[in-house]
Amino acid sequence: MGNFLAGKVIAVTGAGRGIGRAVALAAAAEGAKVVVNDYGVAVDGASPTSEVAEAVVKEIEAAGGEAVAVADDISAMAGGQRVVDTAVETYGRVDGVVCVAGILRERMLFNMTEEEWDPVVATHLKGTFTVFRAASAVMRRQRSGTLIGFTSGNHQGSVAQANYSAAKGGIISLVRSAALGLHKYGVTANAVAPVARTRMSANVPVRLAEIGEPEDVAALVVYLLSERAAAQGVTGQVYTVAGAKIAVWAQPRELRSVYAEGSGWTPERIAEVLPGSVGTDPMPMLSELAAMEEAARAASRPNAR
Repeated sequence: MGNFLAGKVIAVTGAGRGIGRAVALAAAAEGAKVVVNDYGVAVDGASPTSEVAEAVVKEIEAAGGEAVAVADDISAMAGGQRVVDTAVETYGRVDGVVCVAGILRERMLFNMTEEEWDPVVATHLKGTFTVFRAASAVMRRQRSGTLIGFTSGNHQGSVAQANYSAAKGGIISLVRSAALGLHKYGVTANAVAPVARTRMSANVPVRLAEIGEPEDVAALVVYLLSERAAAQGVTGQVYTVAGAKIAVWAQPRELRSVYAEGSGWTPERIAEVLPGSVGTDPMPMLSELAAMEEAARAASRPNAR
Protein backbone atom coordinates (compact mmCIF):
# COMPACT_ATOMS: atom_id res chain seq x y z
CA MET A 1 0.00 0.00 0.00
CA GLY A 2 1.23 3.49 -0.88
CA ASN A 3 0.24 6.81 0.62
CA PHE A 4 -0.11 9.17 -2.35
CA LEU A 5 -3.83 9.52 -1.53
CA ALA A 6 -3.68 8.72 2.17
CA GLY A 7 -6.79 9.89 4.01
CA LYS A 8 -8.71 10.81 0.86
CA VAL A 9 -12.16 9.58 -0.14
CA ILE A 10 -12.48 8.97 -3.88
CA ALA A 11 -15.59 8.01 -5.87
CA VAL A 12 -15.12 6.36 -9.27
CA THR A 13 -17.93 5.74 -11.78
CA GLY A 14 -17.68 2.92 -14.29
CA ALA A 15 -15.35 1.29 -11.78
CA GLY A 16 -16.44 -2.30 -12.33
CA ARG A 17 -14.29 -2.95 -15.37
CA GLY A 18 -11.46 -1.59 -17.50
CA ILE A 19 -10.03 1.83 -16.73
CA GLY A 20 -12.53 2.59 -13.96
CA ARG A 21 -11.58 -0.60 -12.14
CA ALA A 22 -7.87 0.18 -12.55
CA VAL A 23 -8.44 3.68 -11.13
CA ALA A 24 -10.38 2.34 -8.15
CA LEU A 25 -7.71 -0.26 -7.37
CA ALA A 26 -4.88 2.25 -7.79
CA ALA A 27 -6.57 4.84 -5.57
CA ALA A 28 -7.12 2.23 -2.86
CA ALA A 29 -3.53 1.04 -3.17
CA GLU A 30 -2.39 4.62 -2.53
CA GLY A 31 -4.38 4.89 0.68
CA ALA A 32 -7.78 6.22 -0.46
CA LYS A 33 -11.15 4.97 0.68
CA VAL A 34 -13.09 4.27 -2.52
CA VAL A 35 -16.71 4.42 -3.59
CA VAL A 36 -16.99 1.95 -6.46
CA ASN A 37 -19.86 2.88 -8.78
CA ASP A 38 -20.90 0.75 -11.72
CA TYR A 39 -24.35 0.16 -13.17
CA GLY A 40 -22.92 -3.07 -14.57
CA VAL A 41 -24.09 -2.74 -18.16
CA ALA A 42 -22.70 -4.13 -21.40
CA VAL A 43 -20.82 -1.87 -23.84
CA ASP A 44 -24.14 -0.81 -25.43
CA GLY A 45 -25.70 0.02 -22.07
CA ALA A 46 -27.86 -3.11 -21.76
CA SER A 47 -28.27 -5.76 -19.04
CA PRO A 48 -27.33 -3.97 -15.81
CA THR A 49 -26.05 -5.95 -12.82
CA SER A 50 -24.67 -4.85 -9.45
CA GLU A 51 -22.20 -7.71 -9.21
CA VAL A 52 -19.32 -6.00 -11.04
CA ALA A 53 -19.08 -3.14 -8.52
CA GLU A 54 -19.26 -5.53 -5.59
CA ALA A 55 -16.48 -7.66 -7.09
CA VAL A 56 -14.11 -4.68 -7.20
CA VAL A 57 -14.92 -3.83 -3.58
CA LYS A 58 -13.93 -7.38 -2.64
CA GLU A 59 -10.64 -6.98 -4.53
CA ILE A 60 -9.86 -3.78 -2.64
CA GLU A 61 -10.76 -5.28 0.71
CA ALA A 62 -8.69 -8.39 0.00
CA ALA A 63 -5.68 -6.12 -0.56
CA GLY A 64 -6.26 -4.40 2.79
CA GLY A 65 -8.16 -1.34 1.56
CA GLU A 66 -11.59 0.12 2.26
CA ALA A 67 -14.36 0.43 -0.31
CA VAL A 68 -18.11 0.45 -0.75
CA ALA A 69 -20.21 -0.36 -3.84
CA VAL A 70 -22.94 1.78 -5.43
CA ALA A 71 -24.74 0.28 -8.43
CA ASP A 72 -26.86 3.32 -9.31
CA ASP A 73 -27.28 4.68 -12.85
CA ILE A 74 -25.42 8.01 -12.86
CA SER A 75 -27.25 9.25 -15.96
CA ALA A 76 -30.07 10.12 -13.53
CA MET A 77 -29.66 12.96 -11.04
CA ALA A 78 -30.56 10.68 -8.14
CA GLY A 79 -27.84 8.23 -9.19
CA GLY A 80 -25.10 10.85 -9.24
CA GLN A 81 -26.27 12.21 -5.91
CA ARG A 82 -26.30 8.72 -4.43
CA VAL A 83 -22.63 8.17 -5.33
CA VAL A 84 -21.59 11.32 -3.47
CA ASP A 85 -24.02 10.78 -0.58
CA THR A 86 -22.58 7.30 -0.06
CA ALA A 87 -19.08 8.74 0.20
CA VAL A 88 -20.15 11.33 2.76
CA GLU A 89 -22.37 8.99 4.76
CA THR A 90 -19.77 6.21 4.85
CA TYR A 91 -16.52 8.13 5.17
CA GLY A 92 -17.53 11.68 6.14
CA ARG A 93 -16.31 13.56 3.04
CA VAL A 94 -15.47 13.30 -0.66
CA ASP A 95 -12.10 14.47 -1.92
CA GLY A 96 -12.28 13.39 -5.54
CA VAL A 97 -14.66 12.03 -8.14
CA VAL A 98 -13.55 10.29 -11.32
CA CYS A 99 -16.24 9.88 -14.00
CA VAL A 100 -15.24 6.99 -16.26
CA ALA A 101 -18.65 5.41 -16.97
CA GLY A 102 -19.57 5.23 -20.64
CA ILE A 103 -21.30 3.26 -23.37
CA LEU A 104 -21.17 3.11 -27.18
CA ARG A 105 -23.86 2.95 -29.83
CA GLU A 106 -22.25 3.43 -33.22
CA ARG A 107 -24.12 4.63 -36.29
CA MET A 108 -23.54 7.03 -39.14
CA LEU A 109 -25.04 10.44 -38.40
CA PHE A 110 -27.67 10.20 -41.13
CA ASN A 111 -28.90 6.88 -39.71
CA MET A 112 -28.59 7.63 -35.99
CA THR A 113 -31.81 7.36 -34.00
CA GLU A 114 -32.92 9.15 -30.87
CA GLU A 115 -32.56 5.84 -29.02
CA GLU A 116 -28.90 5.70 -30.10
CA TRP A 117 -28.18 9.37 -29.33
CA ASP A 118 -29.85 9.92 -25.95
CA PRO A 119 -28.37 7.08 -23.84
CA VAL A 120 -24.80 7.80 -24.96
CA VAL A 121 -25.02 11.52 -24.23
CA ALA A 122 -26.86 10.77 -20.97
CA THR A 123 -24.27 8.30 -19.71
CA HIS A 124 -21.14 10.25 -20.69
CA LEU A 125 -22.07 13.92 -20.45
CA LYS A 126 -25.03 14.00 -18.10
CA GLY A 127 -23.49 11.24 -16.01
CA THR A 128 -20.41 13.41 -15.50
CA PHE A 129 -22.62 16.41 -14.67
CA THR A 130 -24.73 14.58 -12.09
CA VAL A 131 -21.67 13.46 -10.13
CA PHE A 132 -19.82 16.76 -10.57
CA ARG A 133 -22.90 18.68 -9.44
CA ALA A 134 -23.33 16.65 -6.26
CA ALA A 135 -19.61 16.53 -5.46
CA SER A 136 -18.97 20.22 -6.09
CA ALA A 137 -21.56 21.18 -3.48
CA VAL A 138 -19.67 19.16 -0.86
CA MET A 139 -16.24 20.29 -2.05
CA ARG A 140 -17.30 23.93 -1.94
CA ARG A 141 -18.05 23.55 1.76
CA GLN A 142 -14.81 21.64 2.34
CA ARG A 143 -12.84 24.24 0.36
CA SER A 144 -11.02 21.41 -1.41
CA GLY A 145 -11.53 18.60 -3.87
CA THR A 146 -10.84 17.34 -7.37
CA LEU A 147 -13.22 16.60 -10.26
CA ILE A 148 -11.97 14.39 -13.11
CA GLY A 149 -13.95 13.80 -16.29
CA PHE A 150 -13.09 11.29 -18.98
CA THR A 151 -13.03 12.50 -22.55
CA SER A 152 -11.51 11.02 -25.72
CA GLY A 153 -9.38 11.98 -28.69
CA ASN A 154 -12.66 11.56 -30.55
CA HIS A 155 -13.78 14.95 -29.26
CA GLN A 156 -12.08 16.07 -32.51
CA GLY A 157 -14.83 14.24 -34.39
CA SER A 158 -15.65 10.70 -35.44
CA VAL A 159 -16.97 9.05 -38.58
CA ALA A 160 -19.63 6.88 -36.93
CA GLN A 161 -19.79 8.09 -33.31
CA ALA A 162 -21.32 11.56 -33.45
CA ASN A 163 -23.16 10.86 -30.19
CA TYR A 164 -19.99 9.77 -28.37
CA SER A 165 -17.84 12.58 -29.82
CA ALA A 166 -20.40 15.25 -28.96
CA ALA A 167 -20.61 13.98 -25.38
CA LYS A 168 -16.83 13.85 -25.03
CA GLY A 169 -16.48 17.41 -26.35
CA GLY A 170 -19.13 18.49 -23.88
CA ILE A 171 -17.21 16.93 -21.01
CA ILE A 172 -14.17 19.06 -21.85
CA SER A 173 -16.26 22.23 -21.71
CA LEU A 174 -17.88 21.04 -18.48
CA VAL A 175 -14.46 20.44 -16.92
CA ARG A 176 -13.20 23.87 -17.97
CA SER A 177 -16.35 25.49 -16.59
CA ALA A 178 -15.89 23.64 -13.30
CA ALA A 179 -12.24 24.72 -13.13
CA LEU A 180 -13.25 28.36 -13.59
CA GLY A 181 -16.26 28.34 -11.31
CA LEU A 182 -14.75 26.38 -8.44
CA HIS A 183 -11.21 27.76 -8.41
CA LYS A 184 -11.96 30.24 -5.62
CA TYR A 185 -13.18 27.38 -3.43
CA GLY A 186 -9.92 25.43 -3.78
CA VAL A 187 -11.46 22.82 -6.11
CA THR A 188 -9.67 21.63 -9.27
CA ALA A 189 -11.11 20.00 -12.40
CA ASN A 190 -9.34 18.18 -15.21
CA ALA A 191 -10.09 15.76 -18.05
CA VAL A 192 -8.32 12.62 -19.20
CA ALA A 193 -8.42 11.27 -22.76
CA PRO A 194 -7.17 7.69 -22.41
CA VAL A 195 -5.89 5.33 -25.07
CA ALA A 196 -5.91 1.90 -23.45
CA ARG A 197 -6.96 -1.69 -24.11
CA THR A 198 -10.56 -1.99 -22.86
CA ARG A 199 -13.91 -3.42 -23.95
CA MET A 200 -14.65 -0.16 -25.79
CA SER A 201 -11.28 0.21 -27.54
CA ALA A 202 -11.52 -3.37 -28.79
CA ASN A 203 -14.15 -2.21 -31.30
CA VAL A 204 -12.17 0.75 -32.68
CA PRO A 205 -12.07 0.21 -36.47
CA VAL A 206 -8.54 1.61 -36.93
CA ARG A 207 -5.18 0.49 -35.59
CA LEU A 208 -4.07 2.64 -32.68
CA ALA A 209 -0.37 3.43 -33.06
CA GLU A 210 -0.05 4.40 -29.40
CA ILE A 211 -1.99 2.43 -26.81
CA GLY A 212 -1.40 1.32 -23.25
CA GLU A 213 -3.09 -0.48 -20.41
CA PRO A 214 -5.74 0.75 -17.95
CA GLU A 215 -3.07 0.86 -15.25
CA ASP A 216 -1.17 3.54 -17.22
CA VAL A 217 -4.25 5.74 -17.12
CA ALA A 218 -4.80 5.02 -13.42
CA ALA A 219 -1.33 6.33 -12.54
CA LEU A 220 -2.11 9.71 -14.13
CA VAL A 221 -5.51 9.87 -12.43
CA VAL A 222 -3.97 9.17 -9.02
CA TYR A 223 -1.56 12.04 -9.58
CA LEU A 224 -4.39 14.39 -10.59
CA LEU A 225 -6.29 13.45 -7.43
CA SER A 226 -3.32 14.17 -5.21
CA GLU A 227 -2.23 17.17 -3.16
CA ARG A 228 0.84 17.38 -5.39
CA ALA A 229 -1.27 18.18 -8.46
CA ALA A 230 -3.35 20.73 -6.56
CA ALA A 231 -0.24 22.43 -5.19
CA GLN A 232 1.20 22.59 -8.71
CA GLY A 233 -1.90 24.42 -9.94
CA VAL A 234 -3.11 21.70 -12.32
CA THR A 235 -6.69 22.59 -13.27
CA GLY A 236 -8.73 23.09 -16.44
CA GLN A 237 -6.43 20.73 -18.36
CA VAL A 238 -7.02 17.88 -20.81
CA TYR A 239 -4.41 15.12 -20.79
CA THR A 240 -3.97 12.16 -23.09
CA VAL A 241 -2.27 9.10 -21.69
CA ALA A 242 -1.34 6.32 -24.12
CA GLY A 243 1.08 3.83 -22.63
CA ALA A 244 4.39 5.62 -22.15
CA LYS A 245 3.08 8.92 -23.54
CA ILE A 246 1.38 11.73 -21.63
CA ALA A 247 0.32 14.80 -23.62
CA VAL A 248 -1.61 17.97 -22.86
CA TRP A 249 -4.17 19.42 -25.29
CA ALA A 250 -4.16 23.10 -26.24
CA GLN A 251 -6.66 25.50 -24.75
CA PRO A 252 -9.18 26.94 -27.25
CA ARG A 253 -8.00 30.21 -28.70
CA GLU A 254 -8.46 32.39 -31.77
CA LEU A 255 -5.83 31.77 -34.44
CA ARG A 256 -6.27 34.68 -36.84
CA SER A 257 -8.72 37.54 -37.31
CA VAL A 258 -9.60 40.32 -39.72
CA TYR A 259 -11.80 43.38 -39.29
CA ALA A 260 -14.26 44.85 -41.77
CA GLU A 261 -13.63 48.28 -43.15
CA GLY A 262 -16.32 50.86 -43.77
CA SER A 263 -19.92 49.73 -43.43
CA GLY A 264 -19.23 46.12 -42.49
CA TRP A 265 -19.24 42.70 -44.08
CA THR A 266 -21.10 41.40 -47.10
CA PRO A 267 -20.95 37.80 -48.32
CA GLU A 268 -19.01 38.96 -51.38
CA ARG A 269 -16.44 40.82 -49.29
CA ILE A 270 -16.04 37.85 -46.94
CA ALA A 271 -15.42 35.59 -49.95
CA GLU A 272 -12.64 37.92 -51.07
CA VAL A 273 -10.97 38.49 -47.70
CA LEU A 274 -11.48 35.43 -45.51
CA PRO A 275 -9.42 32.81 -47.45
CA GLY A 276 -6.24 34.88 -47.44
CA SER A 277 -6.53 36.71 -44.14
CA VAL A 278 -8.24 34.28 -41.77
CA GLY A 279 -8.18 31.02 -43.69
CA THR A 280 -8.93 27.69 -42.04
CA ASP A 281 -7.44 25.50 -39.33
CA PRO A 282 -7.02 22.11 -41.04
CA MET A 283 -8.59 19.06 -39.39
CA PRO A 284 -5.89 16.44 -38.70
CA MET A 285 -8.55 13.75 -38.52
CA LEU A 286 -9.76 14.63 -42.01
CA SER A 287 -6.28 14.05 -43.42
CA GLU A 288 -5.99 10.75 -41.55
CA LEU A 289 -9.38 9.67 -42.87
CA ALA A 290 -8.37 10.47 -46.45
CA ALA A 291 -5.19 8.43 -46.04
CA MET A 292 -7.15 5.49 -44.61
CA GLU A 293 -9.64 5.60 -47.49
CA GLU A 294 -6.84 5.66 -50.04
CA ALA A 295 -5.12 2.72 -48.33
CA ALA A 296 -8.39 0.78 -48.40
CA ARG A 297 -8.85 1.50 -52.10
CA ALA A 298 -5.27 0.42 -52.82
CA ALA A 299 -5.76 -2.82 -50.91
CA SER A 300 -8.91 -3.62 -52.86
CA ARG A 301 -7.30 -3.22 -56.28
CA PRO A 302 -6.22 -6.44 -58.02
CA ASN A 303 -2.45 -6.86 -58.15
CA ALA A 304 -0.92 -5.67 -61.42
CA ARG A 305 0.61 -8.47 -63.44
